[in-house]
Amino acid sequence: MTDEKRCAVQELHREHEDIVEVVKAELPDEGLISGVVEIFKLLGDSTRLKILMALEISEMCVSCIGSSLDMSDSAVSHQLRSLKESNLIKSRRAGKYVYYSLSDDHVKSLIDITSEHILEDVL
Repeated sequence: MTDEKRCAVQELHREHEDIVEVVKAELPDEGLISGVVEIFKLLGDSTRLKILMALEISEMCVSCIGSSLDMSDSAVSHQLRSLKESNLIKSRRAGKYVYYSLSDDHVKSLIDITSEHILEDVL
């Protein structure tokens, strides 16, 4: 890089120093960023996303989820474990059955907002 270009870059950086400082101060800590990354990794798997979308429609037991998605109970259980560990779903026991549902409206919002974003480009 020539001295002239280097000076222009340095000048640009000085002009925007205040913006950089605000952004640095406002960015969340690495713990929060790591947590968000983990949630998006879970949502990035089509099987887990289908389970979440099914649970958005109705609370269900493992067998009903499996039947709805043409999956074995063991495959569903394996995915439910990951989703539950990340607090995306919750469970409740009723007699001999365990029913699963989305943890809260935030999970529903993540799915709905992302779906809306995709549909904007399609329509």
